[in-house]
Amino acid sequence: MIGARGEHSTVIKAFIIHLARSTDRQQQVDLLSQTLPVSTDVVDAVDARKLTDEDVRRVYKAGLHAPRYPFDLNIREVACFLSHRKAWQAIVDQNLTAGLVLEDDVALTPEFAAAYSAAARFAGPTDFIRFPFRPHREQGPEVFAADNARILRAKPVGLGMVTQLIGYEAAKQLLAVTETFDRPVDTMLQMNWITGLSPLAVVPGGVREVSSQLGGSTIQQKKPLLEKLRREILRPIYRMRVNAYSRGKEG
Repeated sequence: MIGARGEHSTVIKAFIIHLARSTDRQQQVDLLSQTLPVSTDVVDAVDARKLTDEDVRRVYKAGLHAPRYPFDLNIREVACFLSHRKAWQAIVDQNLTAGLVLEDDVALTPEFAAAYSAAARFAGPTDFIRFPFRPHREQGPEVFAADNARILRAKPVGLGMVTQLIGYEAAKQLLAVTETFDRPVDTMLQMNWITGLSPLAVVPGGVREVSSQLGGSTIQQKKPLLEKLRREILRPIYRMRVNAYSRGKEG
C-alpha cells in the first residue's frame, strides 16, 4: 500500500486491548481478529486488581497539567491508560508505520472498511486518527475524503478511545509525554498543547461501542448521588476550560 504522504510501503498492524479475565469479551476479540483488514495482536490489558499503590503513585500525579482535571482517577482509569501505553509501545517496538488500536468492546459496522481505507491512505508518521463511535459530534475542517469517508481536524478533539490509527512517531511522542499523567487517556489526547499532536477523526468511524452487551464497562464505577451531582456540575466547566485553553494555545 502506498501512503498518501509517503513514498514507501506501509506496515500497519492491529492491536486489541483485552483484559484476560474478561472472558465474556473473548468472543468479540476473536471476531475482531478474524475481520480486521490487517494482522492482529491482542495486548494483555493492565489489570487494575494487580496494581499496587506504589504502581499508581509512580505514574499518576494529580494536578500535573493545566487546566487542572477536577476529579481523582480511579484505579481502573489508571489501568486503562497504562493499557493504551502498552499498545503504543508495541507500535514502536515492532517498528510499524502505524498501529490500529482497538478496545475489546468495539464492534465494526459496514462503514468501517471505507473509514479504515481513508485513514490508512492519509496517515503519516505523526498522525493520530480517531474512529469515533459518535461521529455526529465531530466537527472541524476536512483534510481528506475518499469513498464516503471524511477525515476532519476536529475541534475540540472528541472523547473516547475505542479505535485509533496511530503513526510510529505519534506513538513515540505519546509515550514520552505520558510517563506520568493526571487524567484519563482520552482527555489527555484533547490536550494538544501537551501531547504535541493534533488528533484527527475519520467520519463515519465505522465502529460501535458495545460494552453494555458484553457485561458492562470495565472502567466506570458506580458513584454516590452527591458525587454524580458534583461531576455534573464540574464536567462542563472543565470542558469549557479545555476548549478555551486550546483556542489560546492555537492563537
